[in-house]
Amino acid sequence: MLIQPAAFAVIALLIAGGYFSFYTKKLTGAAAITGVICGTIIYTGAGYAGLALMAAFFLSGTFATVWGRNMKQQLDKPGDSVQRKPGQVLANAGVATVLSLLVMIFPEHRIVLLAMVAGSFASATADTLSSELGVLYGKRFYNCLSWKNENKGLDGVISLEGTLIGVAGAGLISFIYILFTGKDSHLFILIFAGFAGNLSDSVMGASLERRNFLSNDRVNFLSTLFAAGITLLLISVF
Repeated sequence: MLIQPAAFAVIALLIAGGYFSFYTKKLTGAAAITGVICGTIIYTGAGYAGLALMAAFFLSGTFATVWGRNMKQQLDKPGDSVQRKPGQVLANAGVATVLSLLVMIFPEHRIVLLAMVAGSFASATADTLSSELGVLYGKRFYNCLSWKNENKGLDGVISLEGTLIGVAGAGLISFIYILFTGKDSHLFILIFAGFAGNLSDSVMGASLERRNFLSNDRVNFLSTLFAAGITLLLISVF
C-alpha cells in the first residue's frame, strides 16, 4: 500500500515538532522521539482529529507549564523540570496511542474509539491546566479526600479555580473533537470525562501517590485510562 504524500508531510511535521521541542528544552531527546512515535500512531489510527487533539493538549500544557514558572519553582518538588521525559509523554498520550492502534485493528469501532481518545486527552489537559494554573490563581486549597485546608502544590490538593480551569481545558478538547467529527452530542460527555479523569488523578494523588504506591506518571496514565472508560460508558448509555 502506497503512503500518501500528506502522510509524509504530517510525519515530517511531527519530526520537526519533536526536534523543536528538544531544541527549546521542552522535551528530552528520548521524550521527543517518544512523542514522534506516539504522534505517528495517533495520526495513522485517529487521523487529523487525533493529531489535532494531541497538538491542543501539548500546546496548552506547555503554555500552562511555563506560565508563572518563577513563582511555581518555589512549590515544585526537587528535580521537577519544564523539560519532559519519555514517561511523562506516555503518561499523558499513552492511552490515546493504544486506542489509536485499536482503531487500526478494529476500524468498525472507529467512532467510539476516537471519542475515547478525546476523553483521554480531555483528562490530560484538564489535569495539566488545573495543576499548573490552579496554584497561581486558586484562592483556597483543599485535600480532595478530607476537604481540609492544605498547602497548594501538594498531591491531591485542589481549588475551585483550578478545577474550573481544568473543565475549560476539557471543553477545549471537546470543541476540537466536535470540529473534526461533528458529534456535538458528545460535548458534555467529553467535558464530564475530562473532569472525572482530573478528579481521579487528584484522589489517587492524595492517597496512593502520597504513600509512594504510585508514581506521578502512573497516576496520570491511570486517570486518562479512567476518563476513556467513562467516555465509553456514557456513550453506551446515552
